[in-house]
Amino acid sequence: MYRVVSKRALNPTVTQMEIESPLVARKARPGQFIILRVDEHGERIPLTVAGVNPESGTVKIIFQIVGATTELLNCKEVGDSISDFVGPLGLPTHTDGIKKVCIVGGGVGCAIAMPVAEEFHRLGADVTSIIGFRNRDLLILEDEFRACSNRLIVMTDDGSYARHGNVTIPLKEILDSGERFDQVITIGPLIMMKFVTLTCQPYGVPVTVSMNPIMVDGTGMCGGCRVSLIRDGERTTKFACVDGPDFNGYEIDFDEAMSRGRIYMPFEREAHAHVCNLLKQAQ
Repeated sequence: MYRVVSKRALNPTVTQMEIESPLVARKARPGQFIILRVDEHGERIPLTVAGVNPESGTVKIIFQIVGATTELLNCKEVGDSISDFVGPLGLPTHTDGIKKVCIVGGGVGCAIAMPVAEEFHRLGADVTSIIGFRNRDLLILEDEFRACSNRLIVMTDDGSYARHGNVTIPLKEILDSGERFDQVITIGPLIMMKFVTLTCQPYGVPVTVSMNPIMVDGTGMCGGCRVSLIRDGERTTKFACVDGPDFNGYEIDFDEAMSRGRIYMPFEREAHAHVCNLLKQAQ
């Protein structure tokens, strides 16, 4: 069993927890993820490692309450335990030789982008961070990004905080000015990552995207997390859990990925409704 050491609401739908898991805390690197089960009857869900403290043996996770399992996980309080916490899984984000980087995060994807920005900052790279949210109420981790960025730009779709618009607007402005990055790393909704990639393409800037498709076992055996890449007109299949989660943005078939991501949405909504009813009865 893995004990909940701390819990904090980052906004009405996003929660941060620290979980006691010394072995994972010693080995996990930015970009990797874990798979957890809330209880022995629960489903397995992947969550990116949002930070580690090897001294205390804790791992930080940040999750959005969108379905049955995240609803149950959010019911856990400090001192409670969860059944399984497996990792680290996946490949760490590549950092070698990158001296100037732009991190583009969207929504809860900023929870994944933040430790990556922190790692580049620790390595002495020049870090530009662009983070975007639908509105002010959904803003998370602004202070954390400011602490590890040479330049931070915050965007909201409705203009309720900071700059009005989406993350591609300041990115294009920077690239139009002639500034270049060794790497743009974008993490967030698939549609956002697609348009960040399209924005960078005319300038020849390398783009890395973090793919988080449906996962079951986290070892590549189930095939659920397959991602289609198109290289030189040839289609190849990779698995996000073992070959990723980071991939070359120019090679991703985003339309297919978005289509596959919608497959289980009706089932998740139904499961979420059942959990909510159970919670109401218990109150």
